[in-house]
Amino acid sequence: MAVDQRWGALGSAFNILNLDGIEFRHYQMNIINSIERHGNTLVVLPTGLGKTFIGAAIISKALAAGGKAMMLAPTKPLSEQHYSVLEKLLNLPKEQLVLLTGSIGRDKRTDASINARVIIATPQTISNDLKSGSFSMDGFHSIVFDECHRAVGKYAYTYIANECALRDILIVGLTASPGSKKEKINALVNALNVKHIEMRVSTDSDVMQYVMPKYVHIVNVELSDRINSIYSLIKPEMESSVRALNSMGFLRFKNFEYIPKGRLIDLGNQISKIQATNYRMGAMYSYSKLINLVHASDLLLSEGIYPFSSYVESLYAKDKKSRSIESLLKSPRFVSARESSLQALKNHEEHPKVIALLNILHKYSGRKAMVFAQYRSAVRMLVDVINGNGMKSMPFVGKKDGVTQAQQKQVIQDFRDGKFDVLVSSSIGEEGIDIPGVDVVIFYEPIPNEIRNIQRKGRTGRFAQGDVYILVARGTKDQIYLKISEQREMKMYYLIKTINEKLNSVSQNPHQSTLV
Repeated sequence: MAVDQRWGALGSAFNILNLDGIEFRHYQMNIINSIERHGNTLVVLPTGLGKTFIGAAIISKALAAGGKAMMLAPTKPLSEQHYSVLEKLLNLPKEQLVLLTGSIGRDKRTDASINARVIIATPQTISNDLKSGSFSMDGFHSIVFDECHRAVGKYAYTYIANECALRDILIVGLTASPGSKKEKINALVNALNVKHIEMRVSTDSDVMQYVMPKYVHIVNVELSDRINSIYSLIKPEMESSVRALNSMGFLRFKNFEYIPKGRLIDLGNQISKIQATNYRMGAMYSYSKLINLVHASDLLLSEGIYPFSSYVESLYAKDKKSRSIESLLKSPRFVSARESSLQALKNHEEHPKVIALLNILHKYSGRKAMVFAQYRSAVRMLVDVINGNGMKSMPFVGKKDGVTQAQQKQVIQDFRDGKFDVLVSSSIGEEGIDIPGVDVVIFYEPIPNEIRNIQRKGRTGRFAQGDVYILVARGTKDQIYLKISEQREMKMYYLIKTINEKLNSVSQNPHQSTLV
């Protein structure tokens, strides 16, 4: 296919990029030109709209100007993926395009970087080499930060961005979602020294024609009698712990079901700082019972009987148990809840979501599907159930389960080759892995995190119409989380627009603050 001559607007970078067969898209060219005008830029684009190509174009412009360039990605697999893409997109001798990760020895990294004009690397590798003095950023004109929403706090991106600021190196941040909290977006803007934000959503006029239709379906299920029965046994135990903490002045919630999870975590930190030993131990006793019961309850109501039972058995199996856990495990109600869950598993009873999930998968039989589950025990359960119902699935989990990157790659390759049709993934499948586009994505539960929500949905609808199903258990936190995720996504777009207006105002009046 001939090169679209409209790419000639790239100037001298035109000859550095291999544009054969690359479709010309006005919004990409507009964003590239905007970066040249404004300098450090945050690019927010839905998955599948070519963020990597924009990064490659910025790199080619740095090369055309006689400088070096770098692309950073948060994981080794994603860095390797970018290396493969840039190897095809950039007309460079092999030795001038280098991949640097922690799996390569420092001396070899130093040798490889000497002749390199373009480096693809993980941020930890570059940060460590900068600190040791074995790597220099001299001669670099631009650095592309992929999945740049990670550039907060002490993450390596922040350190590298500071080094860029000292050397006046152009920064381009790429992400599908920077988050919905004003403080976080401002922290990201400040960390990358962003001067301008280029954002597109699927309904924007210049991207609509390139966005494949994506339909979101909410599937509500009613809890089974068995799950309600088990829950009725552990609920009084939670209420007792809440009353105890309320009486000590730590909580002001009559109903534990309305206590935000973040509030519970903060409460633990607050109790641990109490100086009076007896008072601290008394509060920690009730808190420890509550936090374990809330987790068990969430697993039961949102995930299923097997995840609940698996967690309960892990408590019993602990060699060293705290006084609160010992007390909980001896509670007649808790013992009855355990026995009921074990009996349910013998009877092959599970969460109604499982039936809903199987119905969806049967509907998409023979097509690629990706199922996301929050907990590893749920991943294991779903793989067993799917395989037991005549379909082929594999789990996709991380290092905590003893899975190596080589094994992860093999699972993805087998999925791509059609050896199985259903990939059941923990959060590891949300970003940083080159997973082929799928026909349907199923959320086994809603998640109240807009970044992860957008990333999950982005696994479908890349090259053809995609469907997203979200399973919701009525009367549980599922309903709350679903609403929160929708609200936060809308809030994110509003905040980005507001912050960008402030940035543009500041560019005209440098003495203004960038914070809103």
